[in-house]
Amino acid sequence: MQLVIGNKNYSSWSMRPWVLLRQFGIPFDEVMARFDGFEAGSSFKQRVRALSGAGKVPILVEDDGFAVWDTLAIAEYVADKHPDKALWPRDPKRRARARSLCAEMHSGFGAVRNHFGMNIEASLPEVGARVLAEQPDARADLARIVALWQDALADSGGPFLFGDYSIADAYFAPVVMRIGTYALPVPADIAAYCDRVTASAGVAAWIAEALEEKDFRPFEEPYRTARD
Repeated sequence: MQLVIGNKNYSSWSMRPWVLLRQFGIPFDEVMARFDGFEAGSSFKQRVRALSGAGKVPILVEDDGFAVWDTLAIAEYVADKHPDKALWPRDPKRRARARSLCAEMHSGFGAVRNHFGMNIEASLPEVGARVLAEQPDARADLARIVALWQDALADSGGPFLFGDYSIADAYFAPVVMRIGTYALPVPADIAAYCDRVTASAGVAAWIAEALEEKDFRPFEEPYRTARD
């Protein structure tokens, strides 16, 4: 099984299935399709379109060539293949709630995505403060995420959103990265949850490899002109 991903420093969508597979010890071969642009003629687009007409990462490819794209579809496929690992919570109500959180993340929070692009190596607290002051939609997105996490943690008792680590924690890992990069203010209980996610095996491994890339991409850098 191969997982085709983009740059670890920038690709929030790629991060989700990678850390999920790594966290649960599910073997896979990583295939890196480095970003060189997103126009049709870019090497990146040509490479990934050979595997999926969507032309985006991540893509999960089985040995027989069967491909699954879209992060939620990949998560569901892997969960079906490994029912013993309980990638979703086993309790039906918690499982439904975890799916609801992931679906909301998948389709929403556009202000967080647009204003706080994932950039693990960067430290941009002044950008975070300015954007939150100027953009009410970004403030609303952050407040909604905090409320979702607090409700889940209160119900489960932690340490992760639904007790044990699940797809939901992997799905929100890029948000945790954004909170760190932009020093977004969150309550103490949410900061502690972010610390636990950051220290989890899959996320810690992703961060370490992202920091080793040293691969500055100007089209992914609205707030910097060079690496720090």
